[in-house]
Amino acid sequence: MNSIAAWLLTLAGAAALIALGCAVRSGRGWLISSLSASGFALGSAAVVLTTGDGWTWQAGFHLGTAGIHLRMDAVSALFLALLAVLGGAGALYSREYWNEREHPRSAPAGRLWWSSLLLSMALVLVSSDGLQFLIAWELFALSAWRLIILDSRHAAVRQAGWLYFAASHAGTLCLFGFFASLAARTGSWDLGPLRDQTDFAPLLWLALIGFGLKAGLFPLHIWLPSAHANAPSHISAILSGVAIKMGIYGLVRFTGWLPLPTGLPWVVASLGVVSAVLGVVFALGQHDLKRLLAYHSVENIGIILIGLGFALLAAEQGNVVWGQLALAGGLLHVWNHGLFKALLFLGAGSVLHATGTREMSRLGGLWRTMPWTTALFGLGAAAIAGLPPLNGFVSEFLVYLGLFEATLAHGPSAWAAIPAAVLLGMTGALALACFVKVCGVVFLGAPRSPAAEGAHECGRLMRTAMGILAAACVAIGLLPVVFWPAVARVVEAWQPAWTARQPAPAPLAVLTFVHVVLALLAGAVGAELWRHVHRGRVGRAVTWDCGYAAPTARMQYTASSFAEIITGWFAWILRPVRHEHPVEAVLPVRAMRTEHTPETVLERIIEPAARGVLRVSTAVRRLQHGRVQSYLLYTLIGLAALALLIVMHRAG
Repeated sequence: MNSIAAWLLTLAGAAALIALGCAVRSGRGWLISSLSASGFALGSAAVVLTTGDGWTWQAGFHLGTAGIHLRMDAVSALFLALLAVLGGAGALYSREYWNEREHPRSAPAGRLWWSSLLLSMALVLVSSDGLQFLIAWELFALSAWRLIILDSRHAAVRQAGWLYFAASHAGTLCLFGFFASLAARTGSWDLGPLRDQTDFAPLLWLALIGFGLKAGLFPLHIWLPSAHANAPSHISAILSGVAIKMGIYGLVRFTGWLPLPTGLPWVVASLGVVSAVLGVVFALGQHDLKRLLAYHSVENIGIILIGLGFALLAAEQGNVVWGQLALAGGLLHVWNHGLFKALLFLGAGSVLHATGTREMSRLGGLWRTMPWTTALFGLGAAAIAGLPPLNGFVSEFLVYLGLFEATLAHGPSAWAAIPAAVLLGMTGALALACFVKVCGVVFLGAPRSPAAEGAHECGRLMRTAMGILAAACVAIGLLPVVFWPAVARVVEAWQPAWTARQPAPAPLAVLTFVHVVLALLAGAVGAELWRHVHRGRVGRAVTWDCGYAAPTARMQYTASSFAEIITGWFAWILRPVRHEHPVEAVLPVRAMRTEHTPETVLERIIEPAARGVLRVSTAVRRLQHGRVQSYLLYTLIGLAALALLIVMHRAG
């Protein structure tokens, strides 16, 4: 048992409880306690990841039928470290972003539910008892719901909260069936490796649905875009950076502990490819900045699942090398996506705080008044697009290595890896196009509205929180070999048969050298450009205006027109709704064309099916009217039908 890690986690829990206790009364005390809890939790996870020695603790008493059984190994430590970093950065950011001066009623409640969310997610990660896991999972879901509807004055916020609430509880029902079935077969709620119990394998299908709903994989993502778009931005950051990763944690944990049912690896890999491609396609069709970022969460969950799915295929087929690489890439992408997506949501929050709008076509020109936000958001955009020398490229590079190694193997997996690699490359290209659109429309050009023209830079605490996440993105990008041993220990904890404690793969060492050289070159070029600008050697002029004598902001590309060609390729799935008033004269009085991309799965599939169920249930309710003679008639009809079935059965 690793006593240092256990003691550090105990201190983290104590600090988190103190933060929970003083959340309503003292914002400063809450912040100090929250940062202390994050520091202790990060230290505990770091000890486990560097030594490889986990710990377990089981209480000698029970609460009803539930035991108290805690366990932390390298798998849970990886996710706990991410929770600690983003939890601390989000707490620091929220102290300025959602302060009591601007939000006197909701700020104390927000601090309370924030602490509850972090504490319950940490308990999920260290729970080794099924009932205890479910209780922590439900507390986590309720806390997230309360944070989503923190600003409940708006109908869209309340609707997003209820959609999340319904989806979360549908997933919880599946997980209850999963854990209850495990307990019924083993005779205990205790959780642990059961790889030799082949009859437990079908239960993983329930786990895939339950955890997949939380992770937001396509098409189970229906709650995610509206929840992330309508929640306060620091809440969006923790939801995207950590909360949806709880679904990934569940899949990683139980695919490592239980035997795999036939076909599950193929389903996971296929869902990963579909989520990656369609997630970025739907992002391209968005006009709302935060909704666009939300769809990129679906995309990156898909990239993680590609790594996990091919690792499952490798485990099933006994191919160690490419399985290790694919899983290491997926696990590192859990961290990388958490860092750059939280950075992007915090940057979007800075824009919203300064302008009051998320509509990209009402923004523009923000780089002049918000240089820090522009630079930090741009760094996050480059990272999520998978550009070197940042962290997003490193994890995707490892997934590519795994897929390329898989193509050299014999069998169906070799043929599956080729289209997966091609589609992953297409996803990266589309992500780059999407963030060129975002940065160009939001930060460059001229202001499109008075709100954008009067924007201001965010304060010191918000900039510090974003700077911490940006520095982590750069650190992993420049020195991936430093982080390889920790990821390798997680791979080994997931599949003990894969002895992953070995030096970093040679391509990763080469990548480290290339990234450092690129960073030095970029720094030198940037310094030289900065020197030329400040010495007045670079002139300024009006942007080329196609011959117009007086160019205006309305002549710029909008978010919709920028991506219109690409979204047109995918109109079959996006199903865009267009509103158009065509030009009807040489000097038209009015001309307009707008395009809206609906939530296709939710609006075209789920909602019509729900309306059908409601119609049927309403019709059935009419049978309950309280007239006894009608109930007797129903009984007679039922008995007659039963008698007819018996006669037909005997005659047959």
